[in-house]
Amino acid sequence: MSVRPSEDLRAWIAGHLDPLEAGDAAKAETRSDFDLTPGGWAPADQPLTPAAVLVGLVERPEGYSVLLTRRSDTLRRHTGQIALPGGRQDPGETPWQTALREAEEEIGLNPSYVSLAGLSTPYRTGTGYLITPVVGFVRPGFTLTANPDEVADIFETPFGFLMDPGNHEEHERELPTGEKRRFYAMTHENRFIWGATAGVLRALYDRLYGAAVA
Repeated sequence: MSVRPSEDLRAWIAGHLDPLEAGDAAKAETRSDFDLTPGGWAPADQPLTPAAVLVGLVERPEGYSVLLTRRSDTLRRHTGQIALPGGRQDPGETPWQTALREAEEEIGLNPSYVSLAGLSTPYRTGTGYLITPVVGFVRPGFTLTANPDEVADIFETPFGFLMDPGNHEEHERELPTGEKRRFYAMTHENRFIWGATAGVLRALYDRLYGAAVA
């Protein structure tokens, strides 16, 4: 991974993102849960529900860290999984409005602490969501409170760790049907980040540091 001077990093990251008014995520080039599985497995006619997540880069003295959550054990879907704050996009909302609203509802992050930087690569999930990742810089001083109905834990993971391809594992699981599916994962301090969350972070790495980036 390239090393950038710390004073330039914020502007450099923002410069590699799409502007907030980039347009409809459904028309953009996307990444997905299906990318690592040979032949893919996405239903061609699956309707997609717009959603957004906040990739919150917290400005710490030692560098940026990313706000992550562990989903509540009482949720019906993705119980206990590591996630970025976010959710379904309401009618009339922009992706960044959704991301900020969901972050406030889930972890109590006041939007006034977030400086929006831009949009990363849209990500399609196997459960039928088209997620727009909204990247924002989060200044210190905030207080977080987990919504117990949705979030069991809130924590930060170093951005440098998540953007190091040496930490990007590829895993494979076999479904009860016998199908095999591959996915990205990252393990930090015994926390297993996988699925769509790892996919979104890997797509951000590719956008920032991939071979196509000068």
